[in-house]
Parts: sequence; C-alpha cells; structure tokens
Amino acid sequence: MLEMRPVCENCRKPLPNESEEAMICTYECTFCKDCVENILENVCPNCGGGFTNRPTRPNKCITPNCIKNHPVTQKEVYKPIDKEKFKLIYDEFVHLHPRKR
Repeated sequence: MLEMRPVCENCRKPLPNESEEAMICTYECTFCKDCVENILENVCPNCGGGFTNRPTRPNKCITPNCIKNHPVTQKEVYKPIDKEKFKLIYDEFVHLHPRKR
C-alpha cells in the first residue's frame, strides 16, 4: 500500500491527504510541487526518477479502502537536498525523459 507521507522531504511543507501539491516518485519519495518544479526539476534526489501527482485516498468509506482505515502516516521523512550529491544525480538524468532514465 502506498505510504502517504505528511510533509515535503525537502522543505517540510504539510502535504495532507487532500493536497494537490503532493508529488511522489516510484519509491514514494514525497516532495511538494514547488520543490519538484523549481529545485529538483523533476529529478528525484534519492533515485533519479521523475515525479507524478500523489493520489488522494477517499474520505467516504464505501469500502474498507479509505483514509479512515488507512490514514496518512505521521512519520515525517525530512532530508533537505544536499546540493553536491544532488548535482551528480541531476546532471545524469535531467535531460532524459523519466521513462528513459
């Protein structure tokens, strides 16, 4: 099941379930849209992959699969970007489409 992280890993901006600012990579690294677009330029600093909008869990519990039964985790992952380490990943992947990385 997708881990719904509560904050941006870089700037700690709150990213609740209903946030349209939450972006994830294939490893569930979670960043806000501002960091993805203006700092990371769609390159995950942890894996080099691209980002997509994080889905929202339903609030209305018609089935057992909803936010009430599977809430956003309270565990924050806070790893501000290390510019030197990120530069190596960035330079390798920024010019490649995420599906070609």
